[in-house]
Amino acid sequence: MDVLERVRSLCLALPEVTERPSHGEPTWFVRDKKTFVMYADHHHDDRLGVWMAAPLGVQEALVAEDPEHFYRPPYVGHRGWLGVYLDVDVDWAHFEDLIETAYRQTAPKTLIARLDADT
Repeated sequence: MDVLERVRSLCLALPEVTERPSHGEPTWFVRDKKTFVMYADHHHDDRLGVWMAAPLGVQEALVAEDPEHFYRPPYVGHRGWLGVYLDVDVDWAHFEDLIETAYRQTAPKTLIARLDADT
């Protein structure tokens, strides 16, 4: 499975997630309204990655700890969003946790409760 398909399958497995292009990139939305993950295929740099919602302080901690895998993305980085490089070895289990965390940052409580009931 290629990287985009892997990201897509993780995002679309979450309750009421849709995908559509935004700014020329595949982007995933909760209830077709709120963005929680955006694919970044060489978007303003020469790297492949994703931008995702993150809890306060997570971006700073991960970028400081492991700048080979994490970065502060343009446009949304000032709001705490996390950039994750996908053109390096990816810890897919950790990545899946980050996707779920991004979803939890964006989804309403009813969908989070549904996610918790499914796990």
